[in-house]
Amino acid sequence: MTGDASTRGLTSLHHRDFRLLIIGKTFGWIALHMSMVAIAYQVYDRTGDVMNLAYIGLATFAPALITGYVADLFDRRLVLVVCYGVVFLGAVLLLIYTLSGIEAVWPVFLILTLEGTGRAFHLPAVNALVPNLVPKENLANAVAWHSTVNKVCQVSGPALGGVLYLAGPEIVYAVAAGGLVVAMFTTAMIRARTERGQRQPTTLSTLLAGIRYVYNKKIIFGAITLDMLVVLLGGVTALFPVFAKDILDAGAAGAGFLRSAMAGGALVSGIMLTQIALERSVGRILFGTVVIFGVSTIVFGLSEVYWVSLAAMAVLGAADMVSVNIRVTLLQIATPDEMRGRVSAVSSVFTGASNEIGEFRAGVMAAALGAVPAVIVGGVGSMIVAAVCWKTFPQLAKVERFDQEL
Repeated sequence: MTGDASTRGLTSLHHRDFRLLIIGKTFGWIALHMSMVAIAYQVYDRTGDVMNLAYIGLATFAPALITGYVADLFDRRLVLVVCYGVVFLGAVLLLIYTLSGIEAVWPVFLILTLEGTGRAFHLPAVNALVPNLVPKENLANAVAWHSTVNKVCQVSGPALGGVLYLAGPEIVYAVAAGGLVVAMFTTAMIRARTERGQRQPTTLSTLLAGIRYVYNKKIIFGAITLDMLVVLLGGVTALFPVFAKDILDAGAAGAGFLRSAMAGGALVSGIMLTQIALERSVGRILFGTVVIFGVSTIVFGLSEVYWVSLAAMAVLGAADMVSVNIRVTLLQIATPDEMRGRVSAVSSVFTGASNEIGEFRAGVMAAALGAVPAVIVGGVGSMIVAAVCWKTFPQLAKVERFDQEL
């Protein structure tokens, strides 16, 4: 599974605009993950109420259908710059909130709703922009690098945020704001433009075009549905402050390193995906990674030893990275350019939004049953979802190669 030169190595990074996108993403998303781990621990440490973690997950949810239309209608580069600007404003407001000494936590939920809106616009815009920055033959390599950078951010952001938190949460938000400024300027330097020559009116039919396209492409619909349900049931990140503080006795830095371990495993598999090409059994590999995800979640829920919990999260992250790479590559290859923003928006509704709703699910279930049962139920549910989707979407399991007719 070595692939040719266009699918591995540094191929996609030879393109200037793609490098600028990656640099901006690195600074911007490290900043985002720094602030997210800090605010979650800050709120739980202050209140001791696990339901507040559920509300954090709910607050970061934002409707995404119209965001995909925006990604198709306007210059995707400028959409990304605005997204980074919105998240920058959120970081500044979190800094002001912390310095003000306000005890109430409701302002946090309003700020995170603002940040969630920026994140919702970011996902379809960046996913739709990547194919515009590299030739088609380099797309799989570009997707692998972009996914890998996502995981780099998820490794270093929480770890850096957890360590800086020891000096005070306000330090985390100040540094995050600086990183987002770099992201805005770097992304603005991209030369590629993606304006549409003929703009469609903003109608319900236009906004729902992505849903219709995804539904008619059963392989893509199956991949997105599988990922959505697994994330919805198996997400555990919202409960990291609870496990770090109350079960593993690891503190704020420990909560950050739990996130980093998950992303670290993903980084390893992501780097491997930039050097090799999946040339057979793509569908079966996708389902296999979901089973590994579920088992790792159960191990994490049962563990009371910190290093075991770290290892479980690393394995979970590695499996999730392969799953994401397969799903995103299938999505991009099967979608025409004029539809990519809206189809990516559907994907963000199914998967991106399910992250936040999944965090809300985990928080509510932890408040009702306890953190450990909430995690175990999620892990078992993930494996049940894999079995059901295997039966429901047999075409997905039969996908052998990315270059076959979809």
